[in-house]
Amino acid sequence: MPKPTDIKLHQASHTLEVAFDDGKTFNLPVEYLRVYSPSAEVQGHGPGQEVLQIGKQDVNITRIEMVGNYAIQPFFDDNHDTGIYSWETLYELGENYEENWNNYLQRLKEAGKERPTPKHEQ
Repeated sequence: MPKPTDIKLHQASHTLEVAFDDGKTFNLPVEYLRVYSPSAEVQGHGPGQEVLQIGKQDVNITRIEMVGNYAIQPFFDDNHDTGIYSWETLYELGENYEENWNNYLQRLKEAGKERPTPKHEQ
């Protein structure tokens, strides 16, 4: 499993840039990281218990802490701070961004919810 060589938070653009030792770099939107948080609050405690996250388009990260040598814990400005993102999770989120994001947008649509344009993109 590749390991990060650099992690940069870009608060103005609401993105987390993660470079890995296999040469891949992912620019992960903070909203994406928040709605796919590996926390039990978002993922539930088993299959089918996921909680659709709504209204997270303007969320940002206030700080990031290292968790050992295997993960980071971002602190989101909506007070969500229980997700621990392992290197494997970050890599998989980067590799599967397009499919995951489209799935999220489809789930919002099926729930009858809209995603307003984020303030930082207006």
